[in-house]
Formats: sequence, structure tokens, C-alpha cells
Amino acid sequence: MAKKLSSRELRSLLAVVSIVPTLALAQGSYPNRPISWIVPFTPGGVTDTASRTIAKTMSETLGQPVVVENRPGAGGMVGTEVAAHAPADGYTLLYGTQGTMAANLALYRKVRYDPLKDFVPVRAISETSTIMVVNASRPYKTVKEFVAYARQHPEKVNYGSAGSGTGTHLSAQLFQTSAGVKLTHVPYKGSSPAINDLLGGVVDVMFDYPSVLLPHIQSGRLRALATTGKERLALLPNVPTIAESGYSMAQASSWSGLLVPAGTPPQVVARLSQALDKALRDPEVLKSMEPYGSIPLPDLAGQKFGGFIRSEIAKWGDVVKQSGARLD
Repeated sequence: MAKKLSSRELRSLLAVVSIVPTLALAQGSYPNRPISWIVPFTPGGVTDTASRTIAKTMSETLGQPVVVENRPGAGGMVGTEVAAHAPADGYTLLYGTQGTMAANLALYRKVRYDPLKDFVPVRAISETSTIMVVNASRPYKTVKEFVAYARQHPEKVNYGSAGSGTGTHLSAQLFQTSAGVKLTHVPYKGSSPAINDLLGGVVDVMFDYPSVLLPHIQSGRLRALATTGKERLALLPNVPTIAESGYSMAQASSWSGLLVPAGTPPQVVARLSQALDKALRDPEVLKSMEPYGSIPLPDLAGQKFGGFIRSEIAKWGDVVKQSGARLD
């Protein structure tokens, strides 16, 4: 007569049986069908363009199509929530950003996902610093000169942004706190109208991204005082970083990375990480990042990337609180 299993033995057996399909998937059959790469923003933007270039290279490595799927809405939260509830099988990838994985948690009243609990960080992709710019007719030519002027004219110096709670707003807020100056925020509906008013002298300073500022800097109409990344931009080698200018606490960048739903098998995560690492070293991918001033982050992966996200949640939570920004 067969021995009757105890409840403890039965649970152990069921646990072993349950992981067999997962192990089989991870050990040889993955991937065996197309993979969906969710970009939680509209088509045609920087995030979409970067994703499509990287996805193409990863497709060649993985042997299956990696198909970009745009799911915009609510500052990237719509697509991020879709990814959070997708099957944890390696066939749904998420393009995460500083906003969706960090700042939005403090900005929005209702966030229906937890970046740390609902996702597994695969690997960081890139970071893009903002540029601190002023109208070329203004008297201040360095960050310290600007700070001195702002302190002499508290709350009378205006800064424009692409909107309340955007990266352009929060970068300026971080600088304002770090430098100990009081500036007046003028939010716009996008970067274009804000830059137009900066060119027209309506606002005094802006923090925005290379892709929209470079033409005006190169024409001489705007003066770049500093960049907010860790290193100088290759596109602007003579412009110092904000840290070099004496304000290291104002260092900031907009970053991106690849994540998958929590519970995705470790072997699948490793396979995706290897494919992305290869893509981030591909000359075509690197060339596609240059016009945007983006710098690849190929060495920030796994737990290290997860720790980075945790620190960014704390950092931008404080900045949002200081800014007073709140979105529904």
C-alpha cells in the first residue's frame, strides 16, 4: 500500500511541481513568441524613438520580435499599470522612467502600482541631463553670477517650465533649494511656449533638455550656464556641470530603464538583461542617443538598479514636496 503523504510533504511536492514549468521556460524555450515592450508615452517622442531602436537590436539577439506598444496617459501611469498586472512570463517589458518610477509617486494622488513591489528591475538604459539656460542678453554669465543676482532680487526672477510636476519644473526646484534662492515658477503647457517666452525675455531662466534647447544655444540666442548631469555633455563640452559650478546637490538627470512584472523567472530576467546590455553597446544605438544628449547606463543592472530606483523615490519625493506640485 502506498504511503499517505502528510500535509507538509504534500505542500512540498506541489511546490516542486509548480516550478517545473517555470524552469523549463527559463532553461531553453524562452523566448518562443513575440515580446511586448510597453512605452507609457505617445509615439514619436524621445522615449518612443529610443525604445524602438533598442527593441530592434534586442530582437536580433533574442531571436523573436520585440514589439513597442505605446500606452500613454496620466504622466506614464496608464501604461505602467498595465505592465504591473501583466503575466510574469518575460513577454511584457516596461520602459520605466524617473517620472513613472519615482516622481509620480509623490506628484499624483492615486498611483495604482508600486515600483518596488510590482516590478523586477532588469537594467538601466540611459540618462539625460537638463541644461540651465538664460536669455543671452542677461548680465549673468555663470551660475554663481545668476545666484548672486537672484539673491539680490528675491522672488523677482522667473523660471519657466514645461508644466507643473514635469522634469523641467523639478530640476529647477532642486536647483532653487540647493542654491538657497527664491525664484517664481511660471508653468507652461509644454516646452515650446516656455522657450518662446525665454527668448522673448518674459521669463529669466529654464532647465530643459538638449533636444529642444541646442538649436537656440547654437544660434547664440540662449546662453547655457550649466548642465545638471554627472559629466559634461559631449554636445556642449565647454559648458560646466552644475557640480563644477559649485552646486553638487542640484545634480539631476532624467533616466530610463527596463523592468518586468514581479515574479518573472530569474533566468528570463538574466536573458533580457544580457540582450539589453548588448544593445547598449551597439554603435547604432549609441549613435541614436547622441542628438538627445543621452548617456547609456550599461553597468546599472539588477539589485544595483533597484537600489538606484529606491534612492530616486526618496530624492524626488522630497523635491516634489518642496515644490508644492500635486496632480490628480
